[in-house]
Amino acid sequence: MSFISVNPDSHFPIENLPYGVFSTADNPRHRIGIAIGDQILDLSVVKHLFDGPVLQSQQNVFDEPTLNAFMSMGRPAWSEARATLQRILSSSEPVLRDNASLRARAFVPQAQATMHLPAKIGDYTDFYSSKYHAFNVGTDIRRPNGQTRADETKPPVFGACKLFDFELEMAFFTGPATQMGEPIPIDKTEDYIFGMVIMNDWSARDIQKWEYVPLGPFLGKNLGTTISPWIVTMDALKPFLVPNTVQDPKPLPYISHEDPYNFDINLEVALNCKTSGQSPDSYGSMLELCWKGTKPIPLSNDLTRKFLQDGDEVIMTGYCEKDGYKIENLRLAQAHIWEEKVVWVDYIDESTDLQTGSGSSARTCLINVFVFK
Repeated sequence: MSFISVNPDSHFPIENLPYGVFSTADNPRHRIGIAIGDQILDLSVVKHLFDGPVLQSQQNVFDEPTLNAFMSMGRPAWSEARATLQRILSSSEPVLRDNASLRARAFVPQAQATMHLPAKIGDYTDFYSSKYHAFNVGTDIRRPNGQTRADETKPPVFGACKLFDFELEMAFFTGPATQMGEPIPIDKTEDYIFGMVIMNDWSARDIQKWEYVPLGPFLGKNLGTTISPWIVTMDALKPFLVPNTVQDPKPLPYISHEDPYNFDINLEVALNCKTSGQSPDSYGSMLELCWKGTKPIPLSNDLTRKFLQDGDEVIMTGYCEKDGYKIENLRLAQAHIWEEKVVWVDYIDESTDLQTGSGSSARTCLINVFVFK
């Protein structure tokens, strides 16, 4: 238990402690912090408390404006940092609890913070984590223009995307870096995975469809990517490990492992329409929900949707729940959709009522791996 008051329904208990980068109106410098209850602990203020054998000489990593330097230190540093944080936030530890001056400088209400990209991204790759996805198939983000061919009997035309879509995906942040050409053995992979976020890989389906043949998608898939502000560490997710999905056919030995590394994460997508309709459901994109545009999705107020329309808002959430506490992977208001651009909306804090209802766990997603350089 922490000396910081944490609501029983909070997704940020002491068992979570996700990492993020934030700033405040009175201090615009980007700082590394962890979420606890409705507060953020500024690690640059308490860096001197990381006095373990790995971090005591590397405390300056918490002065950085991104998590890259800390992630590059590897699992020994990550595990030591988590143990230190859980100790200094514990109700039985006086070092921070009883130091009113330090507490006043170290804690920032989440409601007063602006979240930023937590790492400098050098590259990322994505791949299917579920056969169902394959079978079912901030800043302003401009709606892309490109070639489309809605009528197969006529030549393609150039114009704005009309079939704008979201994709609910998961993403890993990895570290430390490896040498070019040096593979990571599958039994060592866990040592390189720092944590997870939820990701929206925005898609222009009509542009993408035309681009696929023969060159593959480029404009249709590179218009923008949105991730959650908090990185939940793999140590925090360990209690939610479940047996691996049986794979048939069995993968080749170099990517086969027997230890469980599937996670029980509840994923949800809600669509707030411009006339206040909502549609949570169990797929990872509008393409899947409406079966490639052939089956309109019924919403409230007699509304239907096949793809995103102007004024719509996409909200993605993810959490784990066990033994009376929750760990949040993210709660994020992705964006409002406008005719010429997608306007970024700040992430939703845990007090926001999403009203997503029940039965909204998404069962299809991709895994993305972020590589920092």
